[in-house]
Amino acid sequence: MLTISKTAEVQTVITTFEMTPGTCQDLLDALTSAYAEFISKQPGFIAASLHVNDAQTRIANYSQWRRREDFQAMLRSDEMRARNRKINELCRSFEPVMYDVVESFG
Repeated sequence: MLTISKTAEVQTVITTFEMTPGTCQDLLDALTSAYAEFISKQPGFIAASLHVNDAQTRIANYSQWRRREDFQAMLRSDEMRARNRKINELCRSFEPVMYDVVESFG
């Protein structure tokens, strides 16, 4: 379960994808498949969520990992490299960025 808290000892990764409305569903399908079949089974994975804007031109992916190294190891795997090549073909750009939660509300 995702927990957004500055006291949680997790690595937060927010990845933004930019695409056309025509490829939004294909990209969502690729991301959903990647999580169901591979990413969620990797050491250190905690949880993730996918968010789509109203225009279907952006997807935000919020994920949490136990350690930065766990996320990096998943990205470097042959399986994820192959999946990222397919994902790259479906969008204009994507960028994973690691964050620390410094404050949360609610």
